Amino acid sequence: MRAVQVSRANGPFEIVEREIPQPSAGLVRIKVQACGICHSDSIIKDGRWPGLQYPRVPGHEVVRLIDAVGTGVAGWTPGQRVGVGWHGGHCGRCDSCRRGDFFACQLALQITGISFDGGYADDMIAPTAALALVPEDLSAVEGAPLMCAGITTFNSLRNSGAQAGDLVAILGVGGLGHLGVQFAAKMGFRTVAVARRKGKEPLALKLGAWRYIDSQAQDPAAELTKLGGAKIVLATVTNGEAMTAVLGGLGVNGTLIVVGAPRSLEVSPGLLIAGRRSIKGWYSGTSIDSQDTLKFSAWRALDE
Repeated sequence: MRAVQVSRANGPFEIVEREIPQPSAGLVRIKVQACGICHSDSIIKDGRWPGLQYPRVPGHEVVRLIDAVGTGVAGWTPGQRVGVGWHGGHCGRCDSCRRGDFFACQLALQITGISFDGGYADDMIAPTAALALVPEDLSAVEGAPLMCAGITTFNSLRNSGAQAGDLVAILGVGGLGHLGVQFAAKMGFRTVAVARRKGKEPLALKLGAWRYIDSQAQDPAAELTKLGGAKIVLATVTNGEAMTAVLGGLGVNGTLIVVGAPRSLEVSPGLLIAGRRSIKGWYSGTSIDSQDTLKFSAWRALDE
């Protein structure tokens, strides 16, 4: 099979030929049809993950068919359409797992494309804990990016506490943000897209945004305040200054949810205290969250 691997930290991407891997106990082999490209894949190239072993094949936005199963695999059979995302598995034994916080596994957290080879290849091996069923009416090309960018925005919004009709702002209309706008609109939120430059407004409105704020020409916090203050601002950008600039646009008890990863973020404690505002981060989710994302996306696509 062909694979794209990184052989060392700060090394180049290399197209190589490898033997087709065989699934051992509890694992399945997937014949890859589509794999999205995520900014987090740069972690492998740059060697920015503790204990990362090389060579490593990146890729954690995978969709295709199960090709073979190892011994002891139950509930999964060859021919099923599946996706594999960032969360590759957990121990099920530590205190975090026992509380259902699998993303915080303390003993055996696995990350696709980091802990084991990912989807930049014709074939890949994956744990069953990483598998999500893919609806038949969702193509592999459409489904693959939903395994990371999609689940991150969908899962954070559905767990944000916002209700239909609430003002929800999506900061950034890029790889994460353009999906965030669509999910927020389909969930019934009054969706405001915030991005730099007027040129992104037509796309944001087409994707379902109710209002658009050009953060280069306007004060985004002031504009959000005029609209009543945001219940949620989903920050998909990787710029800490951009996040700081929207904090004042949160309403009382509003929350900034950070899914982009800036190097630092400056916050005024007084701003948080005065309005009981808060800041929280969000991990993408586990395989069942990916499956929910795919189902929601396929179902709401029928409305279009």
